[in-house]
This record gives sequence, C-alpha cells and structure tokens, in this order.
Amino acid sequence: MNALPPPLLRKPLGRVEYEPTWHAMQAFTRARTGDTPDELWLVEHPPVFTLGLAGKPEHLLRETGIPLVKIDRGGQITYHGPGQAVVYLLIDLARREIKVRELVSLIEQAILDVLRGYGIDAHLKDGAPGVYVGGAKIAALGLKIANGCSYHGLSLNCDMDLSPFSAINPCGYPGLESAQLKDFGVADPLDVVHRKLADALDARFAHHHAARRAAA
Repeated sequence: MNALPPPLLRKPLGRVEYEPTWHAMQAFTRARTGDTPDELWLVEHPPVFTLGLAGKPEHLLRETGIPLVKIDRGGQITYHGPGQAVVYLLIDLARREIKVRELVSLIEQAILDVLRGYGIDAHLKDGAPGVYVGGAKIAALGLKIANGCSYHGLSLNCDMDLSPFSAINPCGYPGLESAQLKDFGVADPLDVVHRKLADALDARFAHHHAARRAAA
C-alpha cells in the first residue's frame, strides 16, 4: 500500500463524437477489474450540448441545431465543441484512496495549476463546481461514479466559438459568461493544453497519495 500508484495512462483520442465516447466510458467502467490501469482520455468534441441526470431541459434557451444528449453525470447543461480541451478521468477511487469530494477538489486544483502557469488569475466559487476568471467560467467538470470508479471529467475552453454558451444557462446559471485561454493571449495548441492538464492531474494525484501515506 505504500507504493506510489502508477501515473494515469494517457489516451489522446483526438476529435471524437460525444455519444460513442460516453458509451465507451461506460463499457470500460463496467468491464474493469482491480488490475485495470486508470486512464485519462484526452479528447475534443464536435458541437454538442450535454444535460446531466438532474438537468432541467428549460436551461436550453433556444434551438440552435446543435444536438442535445441526456447523460448520466451530475450537473446541469453544458456545451462541448472544437477548441475545447476535454479530459475524461477513468479512476478507481478506492485503489487510490480518494473520496468523491476529494476527486472534485483534485481536478479543480489541477485546472488552477495549469491556468496559473499561464499567468491567469483563476478561482473557485462556493457551491458552483468549475473554475472561473472574474465572473466568467473557463472550465467545467462533471463526474459519474459507478462501482467505486469515476468517468466523465473536465473541460477547459481554449480557442473556440463561445456563442453556443449564450443559448444555455451554463451549468444552470442564467447569464453566466464564458471565458477561454485565447482571451488571455494563450495560443498553445490543444495537444499542449491536454499535456499540461494531464501533468497537473498526475502531480495532484501523487501529492494526494503522499499526504495519505504521511498521515497513516
């Protein structure tokens, strides 16, 4: 139990359709065993709105032609599209001794680490998961836990068309503005942002493990 868990296995999948990727995460989680490595799926999606389990359809304010997929994560409605870095975390929480709230915090702190590395003064909001710059949301997260394992994950707006966010109440908040890395002069390609997010997640998971061992 003292050994450091292996780094998260990274799978850069490129631009993939949302619904088949979601079903692949479900299948991976159903099939995994105690020996299955934890994975990060690094993806980008064509335009899609996703509505969480408790999501209210009225948070879609108008028809846009963008598909809406009702899914099994927590949270309300959000948008994914080209130019957004999405990282799915397929993690065995028990093996890594991580509680759900701890996982949410680890993800948020990893996003903050990346943004601060770019010189962006980002912050969290009480009761509103995700990461913000001023009053605008730059990153969202949503998770599903099944059999002690997580899937779904985080999205960070990089260089994208933000206009579809105006067709929804993002994460259920009317009038919530959206921001992206491009607004702050960040021009890194998506694969570089994905790598920085994966590095930050690895570092946060390692720090969590070390802190658990020190407290044992």
